[in-house]
Amino acid sequence: MDAQDNKNIYRLTLNGREIILIGTAHVSKESAALVEKTISDEKPDAVCVELCQARYDAFKQKDNWHSTDIVKVIRNKRSSLLLFQLLLASFQKKIAQKFHVNPGEEMLRAVITAEQAGAQLILADREIRVTLLRTWRRMKFFDKVKLVSELFVSFFYSEEITEEDIERLKQQDMLEIAMQAIGEKQPEMKTTLIDERDQYLAHTIGHVKENKIVAVVGAGHVSGILKNMDKDIDIDAINQIPPKGLLGRSVGWGFSLTIIGLFMAGFYYSGSQASLNMVKWWVLITAAFAGFGALVMLSHPITIAASAIAAPITSLHPLIAAGWIAGLAEAAVRKPQVKDFLNLQEDITSIKGFFHNKITRILLLIAFVNLTTSIGTFVAIPVILRYI
Repeated sequence: MDAQDNKNIYRLTLNGREIILIGTAHVSKESAALVEKTISDEKPDAVCVELCQARYDAFKQKDNWHSTDIVKVIRNKRSSLLLFQLLLASFQKKIAQKFHVNPGEEMLRAVITAEQAGAQLILADREIRVTLLRTWRRMKFFDKVKLVSELFVSFFYSEEITEEDIERLKQQDMLEIAMQAIGEKQPEMKTTLIDERDQYLAHTIGHVKENKIVAVVGAGHVSGILKNMDKDIDIDAINQIPPKGLLGRSVGWGFSLTIIGLFMAGFYYSGSQASLNMVKWWVLITAAFAGFGALVMLSHPITIAASAIAAPITSLHPLIAAGWIAGLAEAAVRKPQVKDFLNLQEDITSIKGFFHNKITRILLLIAFVNLTTSIGTFVAIPVILRYI
């Protein structure tokens, strides 16, 4: 089915259509030039790129952060996704500054050259949100806790980017490296993180109706795409965000009902005073931990108070989080200004910038208050059990 034109280009014939598959190095100027030259020379009817809509928008509108509505992001429960994207963007910026390269340049060149050639542009990759949520939903609870803690710690632990890091980037982009890092620690997640994307890319490229197609993908995906190109893939199955399982849906409410049941047990077995003491300590401990989280993030006093007031309630309600309340409060009293959006690209390159910029500080605040509130609930449980 395939013939290798050179080490980076594969020519395929599939159902009478010609597919030219280019495996690129994501920080290589040579790859960018190869992509541009190939599209210009081949004059394809369609160009497929290893981008989803969200990543495409990031490429085309990389400086339009001023359109971000931080309050809407929090209300839609997408603060974690935005923070993750900014952390990846931070790594990209550091790479560009130190080694004078532009990660993803070959994809941008592919987009521009395709538009100039009048070729149809096909975004061939699965949406990053689908990939991340499919992965998250398949992870076990303690694996999630471990992953989140490692990501948070890694933010504060800064190490120099080495030549070895750059060599890795020549085969994979930031998203792929992040996914493979998770896959190495959670081998059972490899299917969702890597294999499914190979299948998705192969299906998208293989079902383009135009006669001549150039497909630009990271070199690390080439073997998986070739393996799956002529296979029957259930694309709907791998493109759905699975609902929370019965256990996942019941754990949150089950936890809340358990704590309320403990309060009632304290009243039944030890009397009203014991029950009041249990409620008192629950409120004090969860409020203290949430308020401490907001204080550590140097939040406004109103935000600290809002976090402390919300925590005893939100810790018993699985659909509300103290961090979201804290984020909304901080956004209200310290509303991000135009300069915060304009400086965002520069501020994300350093820890100081992350804390200085009001947008990223709010995102970090949400994550940290949620973390400290969760710790507070586990500290409070053995304390209230003493009164039963």
